[in-house]
Amino acid sequence: MLAIVIYALMSWFPNAYGTAFGRFLGRIVEPFESLFNFASVGMISFAPVVALIVLGLVQGGISYLGQLLLYGF
Repeated sequence: MLAIVIYALMSWFPNAYGTAFGRFLGRIVEPFESLFNFASVGMISFAPVVALIVLGLVQGGISYLGQLLLYGF
């Protein structure tokens, strides 16, 4: 989740995506974030926000399933 936030904040800095760190984060974040490219209004992309929401839901679901497996119903 932190990688998505950092990658989104890098858009505020010129040439940040061109650095070694930016390319590294891009290889990690862009494949997942590209699933949500439909979430844009004009020039503003809400893909990082949607990606964070989906990750939060998945994390909560996995946590819930883990608790069910450990402690039962």
